[in-house]
Amino acid sequence: MIGMSLTLMIENSGNTHDKDPAVKNQIPDLKGMLLSELEELVSELGQPRYRADQIAGWLFTRGIQDISEMKNLSKALKQSLASKASVAHSRIARTKRSRIDDTEKLLIEYPDGARIEAVILTDDERHTGCVSTQVGCRFQCRFCATGMMGFKRNLSAGEIVEQILRMQQRLAPVRLNNLVFMGMGEPLDNYDALLKTIRIANAPWGLAIGARRMTVSTAGVVPGIRRLADEGLQINLAVSLNAPTQELRAHLMPIARKYPLNELMDALKYYAETVGRLVTIEYVLMKGVNDSPEMAIMLGRLASGMLAKINVICYNEVKGVRYKSPDNETFTSFITNLRRQCPTVVRRISRGSDIAAGCGQLCVLPDAE
Repeated sequence: MIGMSLTLMIENSGNTHDKDPAVKNQIPDLKGMLLSELEELVSELGQPRYRADQIAGWLFTRGIQDISEMKNLSKALKQSLASKASVAHSRIARTKRSRIDDTEKLLIEYPDGARIEAVILTDDERHTGCVSTQVGCRFQCRFCATGMMGFKRNLSAGEIVEQILRMQQRLAPVRLNNLVFMGMGEPLDNYDALLKTIRIANAPWGLAIGARRMTVSTAGVVPGIRRLADEGLQINLAVSLNAPTQELRAHLMPIARKYPLNELMDALKYYAETVGRLVTIEYVLMKGVNDSPEMAIMLGRLASGMLAKINVICYNEVKGVRYKSPDNETFTSFITNLRRQCPTVVRRISRGSDIAAGCGQLCVLPDAE
């Protein structure tokens, strides 16, 4: 019964925003609007175009959480705005900072009680926000803590932008200059909200973060990969591969049953050729599961001949999950064997693992404080 339920969830995956009861029938959210949409709104209210620029400044530069905070708008205009739209808001319920590498994890709570985790990664002049796109995840990869939550709901574009603004508030006066959509959830399962967030984050009137400084990470939603390739954006794409064979990948990641490995690799080649950007293949090394010399050779062959780099990282262990991280000797041997087939290999170091902020460790359970 559980297997049937999971298969049905994957079969119905895609852009689920319109089906999500948590975001249905709500009035428009200003933080999820493009400038053109703000211009249309102020025009409906009988206001000049420059009001849209003022509103965008309050939303995306100052990060306000209520229309009443827009001090250079008249009381009447603020009341009119409030009757037509809302402003996404949240609170940082808890923070944890790594003692190892200064990574900080935030627990962010929305007004309906939905909670997500987001992570700020600092490396010299590089300040990266690791962004969540869903509350939980429907795909239930066997090694991932987020999948243990199940799927609660999508985040709207306004809620995702609000999440980024709260990270920015936490980091101030330093600014975020990179975004990775690698937090909780599958970004391409919430496609429309993801794309609008990217456009707002990239725009000079929005968060002004360069497209090449943003990365979307997917478990392998093939239609979403092809759709994103055709958007005309210079967004980086990363795919969580984790196995060089269809059989093992389908065991570790049930999504592979719907989108087989050969179809996924074709989609990655299409993305790389269409966008002209290297695709990043993420490979999480698990002891005795996918860390053999033979698998290193198969992985290298799989990636050869395409615009790709391979990031290899040791598994971040999750309480209650049986998978373990390999020892350093096995890790080093795997990298050596892999580089014989594919020279563009990066050995990634886990960040924030001591506070469960590493890849695959984000999770908000009902009894979380």
